[in-house]
Amino acid sequence: MVRRVLALTSGRIAVTILAVIALLALLGPWLAPQDPLATSDNALAATSGAHWLGTDYLGRDVLSRLLDGSRISVLGSLEVALVALVVGAIPGILSVYLGRAFEWFTLRIADTLVALPFLLFAIAVIALLGNGITQAMLVTGVLVSPLFYRVSRAATLAVARSPYVEAAIVSGASVGWIVRRHVWTKVLPPITVALAQTIGVGFVIVSSLTFLGIGVQPPEPTWGGLLASDLGYLSHRPWAPVAPALLIMVTVWACNLLADAIRDVSGEAGRALANDRKARAHRRQAAAGPHPAGGTR
Repeated sequence: MVRRVLALTSGRIAVTILAVIALLALLGPWLAPQDPLATSDNALAATSGAHWLGTDYLGRDVLSRLLDGSRISVLGSLEVALVALVVGAIPGILSVYLGRAFEWFTLRIADTLVALPFLLFAIAVIALLGNGITQAMLVTGVLVSPLFYRVSRAATLAVARSPYVEAAIVSGASVGWIVRRHVWTKVLPPITVALAQTIGVGFVIVSSLTFLGIGVQPPEPTWGGLLASDLGYLSHRPWAPVAPALLIMVTVWACNLLADAIRDVSGEAGRALANDRKARAHRRQAAAGPHPAGGTR
């Protein structure tokens, strides 16, 4: 699947952008030219050689804070997606095989989580457990999990009625063996698409919570926190929100682009795309003709 995704132009663009964002998350604190928490008297300074993106209202270097805050933003979005994957996909697959009682119970929980407003619920839980990025992402990951539950359940239902799965059940195969052997390979492509989309949703959630000051302790920098602090001084630095907003927008766009590329190369569409490329390659070879055995005199 990776080769098919990279064969698409959209897939290469998405992977390149996300690789750059991942490098910022890994190397951002070391790439920061100055201490992101150090204040100075040079507040709300314009862009210069010393401060490429200027300084904020406390005189802190904006570029350094943007690079240092990329780690929390990226890790937070990944935490949301992984928690949602584990909490949603596993019950979604098992709900097809563990009986009507388990199916009814998990469906009611999924419906309840869909009905809950994640932002208000996250605020309520953080008020009980303390203001921390881990608590906030765990809560929001659970609230996003119905997406994976529905996707994995629908894909499993499509596979569960296939002849080879029914033959395995008649032969006495266990549920775990059937899931590992037959179900997981069929369920994996739609789950991968949902995972890529959820990472983008996670960036929006992390940015929204940190914009409100939830899940992070000041003066810890985050993209959402930088966006919030810049909005209060637009009369002095009207261009200030552009950098954090652009990073958030480009990252979410790349996640959605990657999800579209995975969807295009998986399943029947992916096989059709591969067959079309093989046919075009054969036509090009036929048009070029056979290579001469020897050279010309």
